[in-house]
Amino acid sequence: MDKLKKRILQDGKCFEGGILKVDSFINHQMDPTLMSDIGKEFAERFAAVKPNKIMTIEASGIAPAIMTGYFMKLPVVFAKKKSPKTMQNALTTTVRSFTKNREYEVVISKDFLTPDDRILFIDDFLAYGNAAVGIIDLIEQAGAQLVGMGFVIEKEFQEGRKLLESKGAEIESLAIIENLENGKIQLK
Repeated sequence: MDKLKKRILQDGKCFEGGILKVDSFINHQMDPTLMSDIGKEFAERFAAVKPNKIMTIEASGIAPAIMTGYFMKLPVVFAKKKSPKTMQNALTTTVRSFTKNREYEVVISKDFLTPDDRILFIDDFLAYGNAAVGIIDLIEQAGAQLVGMGFVIEKEFQEGRKLLESKGAEIESLAIIENLENGKIQLK
């Protein structure tokens, strides 16, 4: 996706430890036109797998997931990083955050993730794959079926794709970063 790649090179910033900051257009301040293009691209790439629901994890995955849901005309559900007092019948798993360097519990209501669901997971980043593995666990606990995983940006050098493919996931990434060495963004 050329428009996305151009924005990454133009506005993305590198930090030590393999961190790519895209908060000016993806995950803090958002570019709605770019998000619309991202949603449309994911909808086209995943049309053939026929999901019946889009799933993500809060908070940065919500915007691309909702835009994908808009174009596919499907409901969007997100796993929460904190269980609300009102949630009953929750499925839970533990996820390690690369960016925040801590573990947290992720929850979703069984009301919104059922054995009848064919799930397309959409998120902003694929790094080590920790959040996505947690989502796979929730999907398996629910007896649902994972039909695809879409990532706005994949950091190939952190090898999350290998981990997810070893679990049978079909993956599409809109922009792939080969490395971030010496403060320079190198796209595939």
